[in-house]
Amino acid sequence: MKVRIQKAISSSGIASRRKAEMLVKEGRVTVNGQKITKPGILVDPEKDKIRVDGKLITKDNKKVYILLYKPRGYITSLEDPLERPKVIDLLKKVKVKVFPVGRLDFNAEGVLLLTNDGSLAQRLLHPRFGIPRTYLVKVKGFPDPKVIKKLRQGIQLSDGMTSPAKVNFLERTKKNSWIRITVKEGKNRLIKRMFAAVGHPVLKLKRIKFGPFSLGNLNPGEYRIISPEEIKKLIKI
Repeated sequence: MKVRIQKAISSSGIASRRKAEMLVKEGRVTVNGQKITKPGILVDPEKDKIRVDGKLITKDNKKVYILLYKPRGYITSLEDPLERPKVIDLLKKVKVKVFPVGRLDFNAEGVLLLTNDGSLAQRLLHPRFGIPRTYLVKVKGFPDPKVIKKLRQGIQLSDGMTSPAKVNFLERTKKNSWIRITVKEGKNRLIKRMFAAVGHPVLKLKRIKFGPFSLGNLNPGEYRIISPEEIKKLIKI
């Protein structure tokens, strides 16, 4: 079956789809010996010989799924011009090249999935499937019931209205509050933008659950391999 060249590359685990598009534009991809510079052309991963930087990519790469407790102070990008610590630096014992499923901000922590299965990654991130993500959020001040109701119903942001969210007020400290919120969309910096829009900026952010996966006994910087049975449960969601 033919797919777009960037999808074929991301499915092989070489890079995310966005990065794959860049690789194509930079002239680092060939199909059957011919250099490709325009994303979107159709290829057949079963028949065509696709190479990235001269390395043949194959469809039968072993799929790997990892659950990482991302610490604060790490970026989820695979490359960084500022040379900040990257989450992939924490996976030194993992021999297969993987990439993060979605993002967590530099100062955020918590559940992060990594894989070389581009097809599954795209599915998990697609809004149509609505994979739930749960966060513990420390915000400035004390959101009143009207603010909580607005968050539950949806907030108007620059890129549109947010979907309804599950929001629970957990604890009030001397000057701030702890909130638990579950959303089913992965817009960039969504949680921070939602709380900023209602006048309660985020001070700390921790993702405690992604789909059926929680941190369990993991400590910051630790990870575990996700079993095939767990992936089947995730797909069912």
